[in-house]
Amino acid sequence: MANFTAADVKKLRELTGAGMMDCKKALDEAAGDLDKAVEIVRVKGLKGVAKRESRTTSNGAVVSVIADDNTSGVLVELKCETDFVAKGEKFVAVAETLAAHVAKTAPADLEALMASEIEAGKTVQAFVDEANATLGEKIVVDRFAQFADGYVSAYMHRTAADLPPQVGVLVELDKDNAEVAKDIAQHIAAFAPKFLSREDIPADVLENERRVAEATAREEGKPEAALPKIIEGRVTGFVKENSVLEQAFAKDNKKTVQKILDEAGVKLKRFSRIRVGA
Repeated sequence: MANFTAADVKKLRELTGAGMMDCKKALDEAAGDLDKAVEIVRVKGLKGVAKRESRTTSNGAVVSVIADDNTSGVLVELKCETDFVAKGEKFVAVAETLAAHVAKTAPADLEALMASEIEAGKTVQAFVDEANATLGEKIVVDRFAQFADGYVSAYMHRTAADLPPQVGVLVELDKDNAEVAKDIAQHIAAFAPKFLSREDIPADVLENERRVAEATAREEGKPEAALPKIIEGRVTGFVKENSVLEQAFAKDNKKTVQKILDEAGVKLKRFSRIRVGA
C-alpha cells in the first residue's frame, strides 16, 4: 500500500517540475518521505520535465533509416528547443535510436509509436521523457514516415554545416533506379511540393484556389468575360507549383519531373518531405 497521498505527489511536482509518474516512483522509493523524494528526483535528473511541456520546439533533426536492399525506409523528426542541443551527439543518438525502432516495428501512427516498447519495460514515451531530463530541454517526436512497397531512397539536407539534417525526403519508386531516386528526392527537398499529382489535390483545396483567384482577379479589375480563363489559368499555376509531377525539374527546367521519370522508365509512387519545425 502506498504510504503517500495525491497531495504529496502534487507537492513533489510543484517542488521539482517532474512528471506525475516520476513523482509517484520517487515517493515509492523514498517510502513517502518528501525530502528524500526530492533528492531522488534531482539525482535522476527528472527535475523540470513537466515545466518544459509548455516550451516551444523549433529546432531538431530529421533522421532516416534505409534498408540495405532499399525495399523499405523511414524518416523521423525529433524536435528540441535550441540548435545547441540539436547539434549535440546525445540528441542525434536519441533521434537515430527512434528511427531504428520505427524501421523495426512499423508503428501504425504516432500514438502507436509513443506507446510501443523500445526497451524491456520502457515505452517510447518514457524513453523521450528520459531524453528531456538528460538534455534539459523539451524533446518531441513530431512526425515520421515509412515506406515499404517499392524502391525506397532518402535524401537528407543540412541547412548548416554544424547541424544535423533539417530536411529529409523519402521517395518510393516502382522499380530500382538509385540515380533517379536521388535526383527526385533532391528536387523535392528544394521545391517542397505538397502533392504527388493533380489527382491527389483535394477538391476543396482546388475550389478554394478558384475562389481566391476570382476574388483577386476582380480586385485587379479584370473584365468579366475574361474571368473564367484567368481563374483556371491561376488554378493551373497552383497545381504546377504544388504537384511534384508537374513541377519543372530542378536540373533541367525545360522538362517536368514526370518527363524525367518517363524517360527513365520509372514511376514515383509516393514521397514524404519533412522539414524541422515546418
